[in-house]
Amino acid sequence: MQDTTWTTPGQRHLFAILGDYYQLTKPRLILLFLITTAAAMEVASQGSVDPLLLLVTLVSGALAAAAANTINCFYDRDIDQIMERTSSRPLPAGRIQPWESLVFAGALAVTAFALLSIFANLLSAGLAMAGIVVYVAVYTHWLKRSSPQNIVIGGAAGAIPPLVGWAAVTGELSWPAWVLFAIIFVWTPPHFWPLAMLIQEDYAKVNVPMLPVVNGDGPTAKQIFIYTLVLLPTTLLLVYPCHVAGWLYGLVAVGLGVGFIYRAWDLIQAPGDKDRARALFKFSILYMMLLCVGLVVDSLPVTQTFIANLTSQVKTLVALCL
Repeated sequence: MQDTTWTTPGQRHLFAILGDYYQLTKPRLILLFLITTAAAMEVASQGSVDPLLLLVTLVSGALAAAAANTINCFYDRDIDQIMERTSSRPLPAGRIQPWESLVFAGALAVTAFALLSIFANLLSAGLAMAGIVVYVAVYTHWLKRSSPQNIVIGGAAGAIPPLVGWAAVTGELSWPAWVLFAIIFVWTPPHFWPLAMLIQEDYAKVNVPMLPVVNGDGPTAKQIFIYTLVLLPTTLLLVYPCHVAGWLYGLVAVGLGVGFIYRAWDLIQAPGDKDRARALFKFSILYMMLLCVGLVVDSLPVTQTFIANLTSQVKTLVALCL
């Protein structure tokens, strides 16, 4: 029996082109943005977010992040060509022309803005565009090649997605939304710097002053530890004084925070150990995912009912014992 070929050479070429454009968006970076957006929406709606609004906001957030990442690839195509891990990307490899990437990014941004404006509100749409501007203008253009604190200030771009989610649900930005922003903002340096420690040779090759390149592994590890110490009490602000999360989330936040601090302290003991840096980087991703899961589960009505009933039973039992 003769083999059947399901794709023609033309189709395979089309798939390759689509794959290159998909690669420009850096899809692996987008997932965490969507998780933090969804968590913010669940909390803002007290666990009862409208499914259509959730879907549209997440799709729009993915498009906005994809636009920002594509522009980042456009701007960094010169250094990407030199760095070993990025030399095969579509722009430095010549598979996509620079002007084509800009048109693609523009289309993504306009679509994201339109969707949020129509299905949510202008505030959330404007915040999504602000995220693109901060990432491109503040981080990529201004700070990345000029300051070892680039990821600290530029990290504000990655902290905007929960603001978008909160605004999409409520139409405003109250204090809990800004606490969510602060959590992502403080989490970003101890998340990114371990990765920078692993690939600092690449950054040094293209004169990008990441903290490990400028100050070395030891001072970077100490900075990471300090940020993990600040992160733990920051996460608990949602419990008090914001009162938008309960003790279930609080327990999750404390447990994850202690684990983060322990791993950061372990890195200080051997700052040059690539395995410890890699383990810390991987844990930082797991940390944010589980923190958001804990926040979402805590906000669900069924969870709140269960906790209220459990608290009532405990109070009754204590009263009987007394």
